[in-house]
Amino acid sequence: MSQPSSASAAPAVPTGPRIPEAVHRRRWAVLGVLMLSLLIVVLDNSILNVAVKTISAPAPTGIGATQSELEWAINSYTLVFAGLLFTSGLLGDRLGRKKVLLFGITVFGIGSALAALSGSPGELIAFRAVMGLGAAFVMPATLAVLMNVFEREEQPKAIGIWAGSVGLAIAIGPITGGILLEHFWWGSIFLINVPVVLIALALMMWLVPDSRDPRPGRIDIPGVLLSVVGLVLLVYGIIRGGELADFTDATVLAPVLGGLAVLALFVLHERRSDHPAIDMTYFKRPAFSAAVAAIALVFFALMGVTFFSAFYLQSVRGYSALQSGLLILPLAVAQMLFAPRARLVVERFGAKAVCTAGMLLVALGLAAFAFFDASTPVWVMEIVFFVQGAGMAHIMPPVTVAIMQALPREKAGSGSAINNTFRQVGGALGVAVLGSLLSSTYRGEIEGHLGGVPAALRATAGESVEATLAVAEKLGPAGRDLVAPAYDAFLDAMHVTALASAVIGLIGAVVVAVFLPGRTPAGAAGPGAAAPGRAGKGEAGPGAAAPGTAPDAAGRGSVPGPTSEAGESARR
Repeated sequence: MSQPSSASAAPAVPTGPRIPEAVHRRRWAVLGVLMLSLLIVVLDNSILNVAVKTISAPAPTGIGATQSELEWAINSYTLVFAGLLFTSGLLGDRLGRKKVLLFGITVFGIGSALAALSGSPGELIAFRAVMGLGAAFVMPATLAVLMNVFEREEQPKAIGIWAGSVGLAIAIGPITGGILLEHFWWGSIFLINVPVVLIALALMMWLVPDSRDPRPGRIDIPGVLLSVVGLVLLVYGIIRGGELADFTDATVLAPVLGGLAVLALFVLHERRSDHPAIDMTYFKRPAFSAAVAAIALVFFALMGVTFFSAFYLQSVRGYSALQSGLLILPLAVAQMLFAPRARLVVERFGAKAVCTAGMLLVALGLAAFAFFDASTPVWVMEIVFFVQGAGMAHIMPPVTVAIMQALPREKAGSGSAINNTFRQVGGALGVAVLGSLLSSTYRGEIEGHLGGVPAALRATAGESVEATLAVAEKLGPAGRDLVAPAYDAFLDAMHVTALASAVIGLIGAVVVAVFLPGRTPAGAAGPGAAAPGRAGKGEAGPGAAAPGTAPDAAGRGSVPGPTSEAGESARR
């Protein structure tokens, strides 16, 4: 089949076989199913954020989880999720993304049902880990399937809509959680996942096509094992450091340094292997590495703030779980509005300018928390949340496009796994490091006010604002003098943590400003640019690589790649 004459002059880009027409026609319905799957995974964490206060209450309202147990209820999910993301992406490329997606969503549904019936914090932590196992197979598969049902020129639009569904989950999660907590027991926030999972499974089996790497080669077993061990050790050490609020403790340093050492061995092994799990030469590209770093940094900053904002809204401001969810709505609305349209702004101004502006907006929103107090007007908070959402909406789609379009379509699972692994590690670092900063600052502020507290309760009272308020309530009239200092100490700790988060956001802005590519000159193709021609049919234009080409090992040029005879015949 002859190549279009313009393709020879166009910059080569990673691509794969053309999409069969039968799949191409239902691509938007498939995207809807993928968004539903992603919605379940993201919604669960956003629900949990508004439920932490209820779960920490004694039975029968909650299960009496301590601050540390609450962190582990969040982090057991993160630990398993981050540790297996890379492996699940590789398995999806090899075994089939649809199979992996069905497996992941089934496990997630089972874990949700078990978590809803937890009788103790220990059981909740264990079943949250099961949910993390399922989510690790869902998240990379959704993005990998997306890359295999949309042609290259439509991928930025589809990724923007996919990212916008995160905003939808952020909106639905806290509101749904608040409604459930007001009318049902705390376990309902997990049980609600089960019917949604059943609907998603039925739609997946009907609509989602399977895809895999047609030439996966030998599986890199040592590489897979090194990646799992290294990530689990690193994330565990990070979480442990946040729990202890001390990153110099031996139980923190040992897993962190061990994890870094194992990951260094992983990189060395991958560079020398003749069948690597991931081609490390992609990280030599400044744009690819900057996109990955941007994801890690923005989630580092945001996850730490998300953790303490629930306590600010509910404990200090006195809002209910439902009211807290409604207050966060502007953040979600901004993401839903702007994420699907981010590609249009990138086409006009370039990824560098758009992502830098997005990071600066996120940093500005985070810095604003440093000026919040117990009487900050609601409209000010709403503006700040909207600014944060708008910033995220102009970061996530462009950097995700940059990562995913740097790899050939048949490696979409690996690309998605890289994207999500760095996001989860960054988020875990944010909760641990910023959570540690919050805890240590709070303890330092409140200790001077604990002189009248019995010695047996003093250590507990200094753990968090919730712990102090619980001790004050237990002491009755004698504990009233602790309430105001607890609020003041928490606000001081939140201000310090917010400023630290804003600094991380500014570092992210510098990274993307220096390393991401600028605006693509008129007439040239670049990642995320829509190719001329009929987008609905995915026909190649001057900015698209010719069918049947794929990148070389370094992703610089093009070499003959496999073609899809069925797909091409259908189009003819």
